[in-house]
Amino acid sequence: MSRRRPNKNQNKNTPAFSEKDFLVTTRAEMDRRGWKQLDVVLISGDAYIDSPFIGTSVVGRMLEKMGYKVGIVGQPDIESADDIGRLGEPRLFWGVSGGSIDSMVSNYTATKKFRNSDDYTPGGINDKRPDRAVLVYSNLIRRFYKNTVPIVLGGIEASLRRVTHYDYWSNKLRKPILFDSKADILVYGMGEIALQELVTALDKGEDYRSIRGISYIAKEPVEEFIQVASHAECLADKNLFMDLFDSFYDNNDPIAAKGLCQKVDTRYSIQNPPCDYLDESEMDGVSALPFTRELHPYHQPQGKVKCLETIKFSIMTHQGCWGECNFCAIGVHQGRTIRTRSEKSIVKEATEFTTYKDFKGIISDLGGPTANMYGYECDKKLKLGTCDHQRCVDSKHLCSTMRVDHSRMLGMMKQVREVPGVRKAFVASGVRYDLITEDKKHGYSYLKDMVKYHISGQMKVAPEHTEQHVLDLMGKPGKQTLVDFKKLYDRLNREEGKNQFLTYYLIAAHPGCEEKDMHELKRFTSEELKMNPEQAQVFIPTPGTYSAVMYYTELDPVTRKKIFVEKDTRRKEKQKEIVVKKQVFKRDFAS
Repeated sequence: MSRRRPNKNQNKNTPAFSEKDFLVTTRAEMDRRGWKQLDVVLISGDAYIDSPFIGTSVVGRMLEKMGYKVGIVGQPDIESADDIGRLGEPRLFWGVSGGSIDSMVSNYTATKKFRNSDDYTPGGINDKRPDRAVLVYSNLIRRFYKNTVPIVLGGIEASLRRVTHYDYWSNKLRKPILFDSKADILVYGMGEIALQELVTALDKGEDYRSIRGISYIAKEPVEEFIQVASHAECLADKNLFMDLFDSFYDNNDPIAAKGLCQKVDTRYSIQNPPCDYLDESEMDGVSALPFTRELHPYHQPQGKVKCLETIKFSIMTHQGCWGECNFCAIGVHQGRTIRTRSEKSIVKEATEFTTYKDFKGIISDLGGPTANMYGYECDKKLKLGTCDHQRCVDSKHLCSTMRVDHSRMLGMMKQVREVPGVRKAFVASGVRYDLITEDKKHGYSYLKDMVKYHISGQMKVAPEHTEQHVLDLMGKPGKQTLVDFKKLYDRLNREEGKNQFLTYYLIAAHPGCEEKDMHELKRFTSEELKMNPEQAQVFIPTPGTYSAVMYYTELDPVTRKKIFVEKDTRRKEKQKEIVVKKQVFKRDFAS
């Protein structure tokens, strides 16, 4: 992938890339290419940012490589057909995504206050992304194109709502999103292979309903699939809703999963088994697509997008996470099996950064959903798929078949930091500190290299809490692991002559957490960690997570016993205030 530098005489306000380097987003661009009709039009809740970190752009570039004519409409006006129709009706399908972030999470805080800013909107003002963007965009297409080609949903907002789900913002169970959206097909998860097979089937006029990794609506059930509780049964019985979620959660692995069939009113939601994951060479291929890593010139007069400050010169090293934190949906959306890029591909991307005029030698992030899961996996899982009733890691132990090994990661990081022109390659993604202490062979060396080369003043860790009963419900490791890790981290910083800190992410008002638990968390952070927490957030029950199920049902998903759930907004805020309240104490750097 060639990345030319702009001409030295070029005006500094002129974009380094012209419209022809992007996918099209205006009719004028189509005309300049001599295109009368596009094959696919993609609609997104983000502005069109041409980056490997933006799902809509990845989809567009993949389809472009397959030979299809693709256009993107970012953040269309929802009051008229001016934007939704500016590229015309596509030949094969409309692709609809809420954007990189769930629109409801993007628009509202945990206490349901409207957020004024949006990092994916030019100018940063949150006035372009509608609530429930997937529903709005799909219905907008139906409004102006009555008998159109299929509408295909994708992205995290749709993926996590493909069965009956709890919606925190309306405080009720909602139907699978295909029913409310009036769309035809949903590609769930990362879905790269499903998407390629789907566009091929639509192009050939073939039946797509057997493609793995998609959901659709049918008049009749698919008998060989798992028959889960109907939407009406979920409304009537919280235990049946939990049964549904168990089946939903346990059937996300391409090797072991079965299809799901759920009755919704008089029709059926059909979820085919997941599509295969990309292998290493395929991961490298997607990363090598010709992204400009810029905001399309169409949007630039409206201002900059803040997200580019971090994602422009960041490298995604892998997909997936088997951490299985109960409040996180990454495992359901990206999968619980790690798919790793090759070192050669990662080094090539780092090298290409040096051809950009505005690259200052700093790689913002070298990581993934969990940075230190790169380069290793459970052999049993790779052969048989994820286990239904055994987690790779939980609040008490790591499964004995998961051999944590940071060795490949050590080599990869070393190769990146030795790329000419790269001054620093920071690891800004979160790391699992319990995996570092678990790796007796390479954990120490990994942390030493992190401290010496890859931390920008502070390292992000996410203990989330300290009280064991809350940690059990979160699926997070115990606090002694954190204490042991901090001692090692502080020691290595002293040895390197550095004064770098740990940043702790904490959660208030998670199911099972009471005010007394937050007081104990505050005591622990003050007395044991000698710090005042700043990165505390009130828990948000997002679809696709066990924690959201707990919030709605007020039941432990394992024992089905009653648990305390704080639902009063004022008391949620009080839980957060308890732990972030400033306290004066002395730091002991010599200990």
